[in-house]
Order: sequence, then C-alpha cells, then structure tokens
Amino acid sequence: MADICITAANFPQAQALKALLDGRRLNVRIGYQPTCHTLVQGAPVTDQRALVELARKLGAKRIVVIEGQAAEFALREDLGGRMLTVSLPDSGLPALRDAALMAVADLLAAPFGTMVAADPNSGALIDMARRVARFDVSVFINGPTGSGKEVLSRLIHAASPRADKPFVAINCAAIPENMLEALLFGHEKGAFTGANTANKGYLRAADGGTLLLDEISEMPMALQAKLLRVIQEKVVTPLGSQTEAPVDVRILATSNRDMEAEIARGTFREDLYYRLNVFPLETLALSARPQDVPVLAQAMLRRHTPEGLPTPLLSPEACDILAGHSWPGNVRELENVMQRALVLADGMVIAPEHIMLVARPTSLSAARPTAVFASLAA
Repeated sequence: MADICITAANFPQAQALKALLDGRRLNVRIGYQPTCHTLVQGAPVTDQRALVELARKLGAKRIVVIEGQAAEFALREDLGGRMLTVSLPDSGLPALRDAALMAVADLLAAPFGTMVAADPNSGALIDMARRVARFDVSVFINGPTGSGKEVLSRLIHAASPRADKPFVAINCAAIPENMLEALLFGHEKGAFTGANTANKGYLRAADGGTLLLDEISEMPMALQAKLLRVIQEKVVTPLGSQTEAPVDVRILATSNRDMEAEIARGTFREDLYYRLNVFPLETLALSARPQDVPVLAQAMLRRHTPEGLPTPLLSPEACDILAGHSWPGNVRELENVMQRALVLADGMVIAPEHIMLVARPTSLSAARPTAVFASLAA
C-alpha cells in the first residue's frame, strides 16, 4: 500500500514534492495505485464526485487537491474537511528554498509520524532505524544534545511489532536519585515516607511496549545494577515488596556522552552497557545534515503557529540565513529561532529581519524589532 499517490501530476513541482516526501522515507508513487492512504490530485477538480469515488475505491483516508501555478499560497477545506485544496504558486526555486512546497510536504507527511528530514545522512539513519525496529533488540542511541534522539526512539517504537503497546520515556538526568528508583521500578504503599499509594513504576507501565531511558549515563551505579538484573531476568521487584513481577519490555537508551570513557572512569557499568548496546545508532549534529534545516524550520512554524491561524512561510532569503548558521544548539536552537520569528513577524512571510540567531533581550527595549534583527541577519 502506498502512503501517498499523486495522480494527474500536472503542477510544475510534482517531482520536487515527491523528492521532499522521499526524504522522509514515505512510500510515494506518481500515478494511480491499487491502494493508498492519501490521494493527491495534481490538477484542478472537474468532477468532485468522481474524485471522491476514486478515493473510496483506493481506500484513501484523505484527499488533497493541488492547484498549481496559483497567484499565492492558500489552503481551503472542502466536503466538511474531508478534502483539502492547496493553491501552490510556481516559484521556480529549488525545493529547499520553496517554503510553500515544503509546507505542502509537511502537511502530507504529518499523519504518518515520520521524522522531518531531507538530508541523505538523515535518510540513511531513518532506514537503519526502521530495519532494527523489526527486531526485538535493545538499541543505544548516542548523539549531541538536541539532535533528535527521542524522536528517533519514537520512530523505532512506531515501526516495531510493539507499536500498539505503550511507549514510556524517562529522563534519567531530570529525576533526583532518591526518586528515580521508585519511579523506575515501582513501589508498594508505605515503602518509604510519603508513599501513600502503590505505584507500578515505568518498567511495568511499559509492559509489552518500549521503555526509553533518556540520558542513561546519568543513572547512579546502584540503580544500574538493579536495571541489569531486570534486563537479564525479565522481572522487577518494586520497592517495599519481596515479590517479583514479570515484565516484557524493549529498552532503548540514549546518551550524549562517550560511553567508553564513562566506563573507563568507573561511572557506568560495562556489563550493562553491552546489554543495552546490542545495536548502536548515532544521531548527527544539525550542522552535519544541512539539508534538514529548511524543512525542519518550516515544520516548526506549523507546529508553533496558534491553532486556527495560517502558517507563515519562510522567504528564500530567510532560508539562506538559516543555511549559513552553524547551529551549535542543534534542533532545539533552531526551534527557539523559529518561535522567535513567529513573535516578530506581522504577516505571512518570515523575512530575514525576523531571524534572531542570537538572543539579546537587553537590546529590545531601546529599538524596534525590525531594526535590531536586520543587523543580526546581515
């Protein structure tokens, strides 16, 4: 079954749209397919009833009509929201500078829950993640802070046989040591001061599904030993109990640290690391996958635009500024920049003066935003 099939692909950017969707590793076909999730009609509708009937025969859950060479970008819902009509201008720009085209690709891809990607490096990572997802093995994801380790973990879960079971994430660095054990392994009523009720813990909450141990390198050594036993024996003993409870969970772990150095330093158990590192994956810094920047930026604008309002589009010049930045803060930094741009932009275009790469709040009181941020974008 195709994810998306594009019929009557008469608009100039049809192949470029397919390439953007291919970057997210969606199954996209141009032309009629026996079955598909989303039917994209690439020409104005002359017979709406016939198009709806075609979608029904294909089993399509969505209909998107693209009217190419439009004067301006616009979205319109028809048939009570069952059909979306997109007016798409022919900008003549490359796909990664054509914000309207990137916005259409993002709308089409949204229901599939895929990673937002366009860079070949990211595509290769998605391919490998989907491959390992089919096998019920532990995965260790290493990479810089803000590079998408949790997003990749969710993709692995969604592509696995456990997809219809719980996905539970716990940040080992964000929970105090004296609470982490009770939250992870569970506890009985009265197990410690304040334990007024029993709690089954994250491990049993994820039973049958996937448990993500984010930043596991921050886990105390004593808890590492207890976690190792859970992985080996597939049982958990809650605090305050002497009864073991069976648990069936797939564990994904992440860290931004050099784990071999942590082992050598004596802060992480070598035997636990090898239990977790059955299949290693590595997320890359945003600077190592530059083609992801514009598609991520446009997707973030859609995510953070208030509900009911149209999503602004990046201007080609704004795309150029984003492409020229090194992004030391990775995806989180980019998201901050896009949220600031939404605050600063008055209209439907994110222009260079709205791209605030360096936050300097003290400069805001004395100057208009346009004057301040034009200098930053220069």
